[in-house]
Amino acid sequence: MRHGCKVNKLSRTHAHRVAMLSNMASSLIIHKRITTTMAKAKALRGYVEPLITKTKADSTHQRRIVFSYLQNKEAVKELFGDVATKVVNRNGGYTRILKLGRRLGDGAEMVMMELVDYNEAMLKDTTAKKAKTTRRGGKKKAAAPEAAAPEPAAAEVEAPVAEEKAE
Repeated sequence: MRHGCKVNKLSRTHAHRVAMLSNMASSLIIHKRITTTMAKAKALRGYVEPLITKTKADSTHQRRIVFSYLQNKEAVKELFGDVATKVVNRNGGYTRILKLGRRLGDGAEMVMMELVDYNEAMLKDTTAKKAKTTRRGGKKKAAAPEAAAPEPAAAEVEAPVAEEKAE
């Protein structure tokens, strides 16, 4: 029984699990998005988010600590360069996990894990929010017909202006 064990071992030895998480973290930082299983993504989130937090204080000591986890110079350079500038104002939650469905071979749940500040499609959606609508029929409020009455008057005012432009 697991009773309080916080680490998901992912059916691997300690050395294999650390190497796998290091490689996955490097791939996530370099490519900004990876596809993996749900269990690995959740384990990776706990591995990579503290590393991204360390980039807020760009010092030699922090770079060496991150390099000891990643073992990849290009990933460390990318993390402290481009990624650090985008996450400097964010208080955690640097990654997003999006479900993709199940894998055909073994039925494992597949997900796409990405860095939050790099998905342009999602960033555009948050800026253009739709007005809240309801599916209830309900009665229309009495103020709505009164608000509609001034609109024709506004159209009548605009019509002479259009006629003046035509002359």
